[in-house]
Amino acid sequence: MDKLAIVVPCYNEEEVLKIASQALREVLEDLIHKEKIAEDSFILFVNDGSKDRTWELIEEEHRAYPTRICGVKLAGNVGHQFALTAGLLTAKDMSDVTVSIDADLQDDVAVIEEMIDKFHGGCDIVYGVRKERKTDTFFKRTTAQAFYKLMAAMGVKTVYNHADFRLMSKRAVEEFSKYKETNLFLRGMIPLIGYQTDNVYYDRKERVAGESKYPLKKMLALAFNGISSFSVKPISLILGVGVFIIFFSILAAIYALISYFTGHVVPGWTSLILSIWFLGGVQLLAIGLVGQYIGKIYIEVKGRPRYNIEKVLTDDDDNET
Repeated sequence: MDKLAIVVPCYNEEEVLKIASQALREVLEDLIHKEKIAEDSFILFVNDGSKDRTWELIEEEHRAYPTRICGVKLAGNVGHQFALTAGLLTAKDMSDVTVSIDADLQDDVAVIEEMIDKFHGGCDIVYGVRKERKTDTFFKRTTAQAFYKLMAAMGVKTVYNHADFRLMSKRAVEEFSKYKETNLFLRGMIPLIGYQTDNVYYDRKERVAGESKYPLKKMLALAFNGISSFSVKPISLILGVGVFIIFFSILAAIYALISYFTGHVVPGWTSLILSIWFLGGVQLLAIGLVGQYIGKIYIEVKGRPRYNIEKVLTDDDDNET
């Protein structure tokens, strides 16, 4: 039977960690009892530089359940995408299949069994997809829908209403490990892997405890990172705006000449100033956008490590790295 690793990135999750541990352990025990996964399957918590007692609680869970609970301690806070990547790449050599899920338990752990069934049916990647967004506020629901539509318009391949709750086979994770870029957007990277995929659908729950670690600011940053990491269409749009402004300027020049020769010249200080401000704003926007792409290139070419693993807890021993 295949060995399952459930990868759980954590940042300041002391209020939910033990609850998540119990819920996921129950899932493992049920799947083992049904002989769908190997007896030595485990949960891998990844501590993303938490400032609370998250790592201490992971160590407590590991001592209490050494064969079920493993842990990875990152040397500092690197962000959700890097922490999840660290967990996946650590679990790659320890398991045959991985499932990634957030510690807040908003994703339905009950559908992990369905993911495993689809994996046994030949799928290398199974996406957890929300059925609907009725529990979201109007603002969050509207912005989320706009996000997916914008990503599609920019040519970024994503799965609608899917976050980072997914199953990946060992060979899918191995293929993912070949993607070395620093600007990570897993929702766009995983579909690039290919292989046979499928979806499972579930209703997203309310957070069990604690506060969301993805406020609006981080969501906007993730959206921009996804677009700028996978598409150059924003630069093409700026080019299109430039062409439109030039065309509009030619029309304005023709109108000005006609007005001059017909004697209908009207003082236009306000329109002149507004046009200067408008063009100045467009130029700054274009320069800033191009600068963002250049900045990403600058970060990539330095080739710095994406994260630093300080400590790993396994069922065999505690390893320091």
